[in-house]
Amino acid sequence: MGISGKLAALTAAGLLLSGLPALAAGDVPRTGFEQSGGARWTTMAEEHSLLKQLGRKVPVSQVGTSVQGRPLHLVRVGKGGPTTVLFLCAQHGDEPAGREACLIKIRDLAYGKASVPPGTTLLFVPTANPDGREANTRGNADGVDINRDHIALETPEGRTFARIIRDHRPDVVHDLHEFGPRPLVYDKDVLWLWPRNLNVHKRVHDESEVLSRSYIRPAVESRGLTSGVYGMLVDPVTGEPTQQIAGDGQERILRNTTGLKHALGLLVETNDAPNPGEDVPAAARRRVASQLYAVDGTLKLVRDRRGQVEAATTISRVTAPFQRGPIYFGGADNEAPPAGEVEPNPPCGYRLTSAQYEQVAEKLSLHGVASRRDGDGRLVPLAQQSRPLIPLLLDARADFELVAGTPVERC
Repeated sequence: MGISGKLAALTAAGLLLSGLPALAAGDVPRTGFEQSGGARWTTMAEEHSLLKQLGRKVPVSQVGTSVQGRPLHLVRVGKGGPTTVLFLCAQHGDEPAGREACLIKIRDLAYGKASVPPGTTLLFVPTANPDGREANTRGNADGVDINRDHIALETPEGRTFARIIRDHRPDVVHDLHEFGPRPLVYDKDVLWLWPRNLNVHKRVHDESEVLSRSYIRPAVESRGLTSGVYGMLVDPVTGEPTQQIAGDGQERILRNTTGLKHALGLLVETNDAPNPGEDVPAAARRRVASQLYAVDGTLKLVRDRRGQVEAATTISRVTAPFQRGPIYFGGADNEAPPAGEVEPNPPCGYRLTSAQYEQVAEKLSLHGVASRRDGDGRLVPLAQQSRPLIPLLLDARADFELVAGTPVERC
């Protein structure tokens, strides 16, 4: 669809590229982004003021701090229920559109301008990387890419998110990002992707792909925007994929870690460059609107398929301790694992020396991994809910292992 077609579709929807809620002055609090019509992003001070106001309507708590001591907030919306959805906003500080969308959606939910799906609790981390947002940098204050820290947990931000996932056991984790386009071949408005790691339970993988293809895609494209699979270069003439440049099965990336922890994973990426005919504020409004459409797609999935989502995540959790299948140290759902990166007969568990255990005990706890005493060391059995993750944490063949434990044949 050309730019004129997009404009027509958005106008017909009553949005005309803004995509932002039409609010009467003084009706509800507004973000700095909204107040400026997209000319600037909401400041951290404005965010804190907004969250203080929203805290009168919904629970807002500080669940951690950044490297530089800025608060990491968790906002809870909904009366509780068996399904939990976590929105992690702006892991990369120079990708602000998802953060703006989260602040707007939280506000609308708090003030009854949007509704929570029945039987569902919504959790938001509105700014996952506050130091990076303040400095407009991808990484945190130490220069670490937080979205590459969901295994090692070296950052205070990564440890906070692991704790949230462990304690709240979300069924869906929606991760909001932005991307820089490659003209002609990588220029969709919105890209999306599910967990590709081969150790993710098939039911969780498949339901995650349904979320991407059957909910995020139409939520975006019905508004006249274009979308596609993240990480794939596409020939502009044939529309066929030509090369994968991102979006692999790395276990340390949130959408994959999420799947390994038995939750649907979703990556949403918004194109951060102006489309033809857009000035900078219009492009910013389109970027935020795109993220809001995707959030609505996730909420629609939960409304339509809450039973299927709960079944997928429950089956993954309940059956994990009894699995006897192979463990994969490479490959993805669209890429066969290289030779030597498949273990067809996984060990019973991994033995850690006392020194190794002391080194990683806190991280294992944050990952929800149990262990028991074994002589002067510790045994981490595979027969537990964290089975899909354990070899990727403790096997020397893993790309990002915490320590190299000793495989044990009998537990």
